[in-house]
Amino acid sequence: MTRPHLATTVLRDGAGPPLVLLHGFPLDLRMWRPVAEALPAGIRVIGVDLPGQGHSDLDHLPPSLDAAADAVHATLRAQGEGNAVVVGLSMGGYVALALAERHGDFVHGLGLVDTKATADTPEARDNRRKIARDVEDTQTVDAVRGMPAKLLGPTSELERRALYPTVDHWIRSQSPTGVAWAQRAMAARPDRTAALADFDGPVAVVVGAEDDITPVDDARHMVEAARHGVLTVVPNAGHLTALEEPAAVAKALADLHHRAAHG
Repeated sequence: MTRPHLATTVLRDGAGPPLVLLHGFPLDLRMWRPVAEALPAGIRVIGVDLPGQGHSDLDHLPPSLDAAADAVHATLRAQGEGNAVVVGLSMGGYVALALAERHGDFVHGLGLVDTKATADTPEARDNRRKIARDVEDTQTVDAVRGMPAKLLGPTSELERRALYPTVDHWIRSQSPTGVAWAQRAMAARPDRTAALADFDGPVAVVVGAEDDITPVDDARHMVEAARHGVLTVVPNAGHLTALEEPAAVAKALADLHHRAAHG
């Protein structure tokens, strides 16, 4: 299996093991810049474009989040990283969980932001595959253009209207092939609650109080499963807390990085 070299960007200079940030769907590492800017000085932050997203190629990679996790691991190892605190939002959280399961020696801390450990329902899987077919048939991302209204919470609709064209621009910049790949990969993912329970490092679970896609109950399920989990519920934010309330997310991730570094 070919493991593509993924595009990465150092979002913040610092020392020691990095905070590796994995983005949500259908976006790329640009969504993490506000959080990186809000983090305390001294924490090195690396953003990664997942396979087929942003500036990362697919290189014939099969639609699998396990393959995505292996590609993230191989890319960071090739860059000389020995271990990291890995954080993922939504789809990025699914990949972070796969990394913890498959490369536990690399993942010293785990951040799960607006995501869940369980698999899709049959209806959700079918919908993902339908969207993948629509995107491939039209060779456009029109099938996911309406996602900003679902991703952003009611408070953002009222008070952060500037986020809508920004998120729409990021979605429009994605490749139809990459969007279809991601939908099929997410549809095929297993329940990783047991893998989360087996992870022995610190875990930060962050969720927007207005998140209707992966709501607070999903976050509580993960905290209950984790051995060393800490829950942060972010008021006035939906599914994209990293954009809607980046300072609150940065605070939770700084605490996670401290716990991973100091035991």
